[in-house]
Amino acid sequence: MTAENIHFMKRAIALAAEGKSKGNGAFGAVIVKNNKIIAEGHNVVHEKKDCTQHAELAVIQKACAILQSKTLKDCILYTSCIPCMMCLGACYWAKLDKIYYGASAQDAKDFGFIYTDMYYAYPEENKKKEFNLIQLLRDEAISIWK
Repeated sequence: MTAENIHFMKRAIALAAEGKSKGNGAFGAVIVKNNKIIAEGHNVVHEKKDCTQHAELAVIQKACAILQSKTLKDCILYTSCIPCMMCLGACYWAKLDKIYYGASAQDAKDFGFIYTDMYYAYPEENKKKEFNLIQLLRDEAISIWK
């Protein structure tokens, strides 16, 4: 991992802590292009009373608007936790180059954030390969939930 990867992941984790401090879910995300943050944010489900406002989905929407593009090719997503099915679907359509994540789906489950049975039934290695998922700073990511 590069210093840049670590820097952007730490930012996603800090955003997760910010979201938690505001009464939202403790999930943060950053979209980067050419080593520059294009969009960042945290879960705002409780704040907006909208179950689709997960951190990843919100920053994908922001980044597309900023770049005036329906895809995010050549962009990288850094997220404090591996995306759920909804967010992975958005990542697929956004055509992100890579996704760095902190906490795993099992970590999320252990802390009460339970994904669908279908999500857990699909082998983890297959998800990693299909979506170019790379885990980074797991311990720092789960520390937000403690």
